[in-house]
Amino acid sequence: MSFFTALSGMRNAETDLRVISQNIANAESVGFKKSNASFYDLVASGAGTDPRLTPGIGSALAGITQDFALGTLEQTGRGLDVAINGDGFLATTNPISGDVSFTRAGSLRIVSSGELQDSLGDQVQGFTVDTDGNPTSTTPSSIVVPTTNGAGANLANVSITNRGLVQASYADGTVEPVAQIALASFAANDGLRPIGQTKWAVTGLSGNPVYGNPGVGQFGSIFSGALERSNVDLSEEMVALLTAQRNFQANARAIDTSTQISQTVLNLRS
Repeated sequence: MSFFTALSGMRNAETDLRVISQNIANAESVGFKKSNASFYDLVASGAGTDPRLTPGIGSALAGITQDFALGTLEQTGRGLDVAINGDGFLATTNPISGDVSFTRAGSLRIVSSGELQDSLGDQVQGFTVDTDGNPTSTTPSSIVVPTTNGAGANLANVSITNRGLVQASYADGTVEPVAQIALASFAANDGLRPIGQTKWAVTGLSGNPVYGNPGVGQFGSIFSGALERSNVDLSEEMVALLTAQRNFQANARAIDTSTQISQTVLNLRS
């Protein structure tokens, strides 16, 4: 029994090492959120068992949770870089499949067609606005910046204000509001499913997204010209890495000791 008890500990230590390694590997990934593994003990006993004689039978993985604490906001000076100072996610749509995903990585770009995309080519979602820049819809759609204005002047520059308003500047000197970036929030961020590329997808545990305007209600404000760095603290991860390594080694030593004891017993019987 001690062999399988220690084996469960080794498996959990390996899982802990994998989670910590993932955090360290993404310490420089923009918008990345670190994860933490938690465990619980296993005990096999009946109602009539003396609790003073219950040694336990190992441990098991309770869950791997994500920490959505805000990372450091780093100024980049690039007009199409945005960071969310507070709660909320950028909503993006895959142009081929139409799947909607959510991210905190705000390195955006404008392509030749005028679409506002993230660095992976997914379309950023936003609200339509009137001529004064006020939202006229509560249902987000893909943001497309007109490459020419009504006078036929070509697009010269695109900027994003601190309230998420996308503005287009044209060669004739005019500036026109295009759309307002939509932010999404969830009842339970921990229920979001990570899909890689610092993106998450909706699950039944997270609940459906609620869209709103940056800086209003529970939604964080937009910092233009900045990006949110990973919230991984390398010093904490290195300490956790050493602890997980020691746990793995201790359980491996317990298995070795159990094997030696079993061999001794077999030799006595022979």
